[in-house]
Amino acid sequence: MSARPTDSTTPADPSAHVMKPGWFTVNVLNRLVAWTTRRGISVWGSRVLAVRGRKSGEWRRTPVNLLTVDGAQYLVAPRGHVQWTHNMRAAGGGQLHLGRHVQEFTAVEVPDDAKPALLRAYLKRWKAEVGVFFDGVGPDSSDAELRAAAPKHPVFRITTTGSAAPTA
Repeated sequence: MSARPTDSTTPADPSAHVMKPGWFTVNVLNRLVAWTTRRGISVWGSRVLAVRGRKSGEWRRTPVNLLTVDGAQYLVAPRGHVQWTHNMRAAGGGQLHLGRHVQEFTAVEVPDDAKPALLRAYLKRWKAEVGVFFDGVGPDSSDAELRAAAPKHPVFRITTTGSAAPTA
């Protein structure tokens, strides 16, 4: 899994950190996880996130890992401030798909000071998959190290707005 930093839309903002996934991740891993998730098989909490594009209004889909901590659900952006995070901020919510079940939700971005415990839980579960995007920070890192990484990794607390319903 290779990743390379890229410029963001707001280069003056040091928190606008983006790690683009490599070819293998985009063309093999993401597609495989999305394919299994669309068929109702969750791979370690995987879902397909659908959120409306902030410019086009069209639904945009990407595989994500759904984190649950103390009964609350979160979406973490391991690659930084990517398109789905910008769209989520604009839309304020979206849908999580698992097979034919669709869960609609609203989303609120978590402030950086509240992220260390969430990033620790996320890395504890998915470090093998996403650790490369955290610049050496892991589940055993100090709160200070996790807090320093927090601005680079948006986290959204999601609240479902209805029960999961099958799609046609």
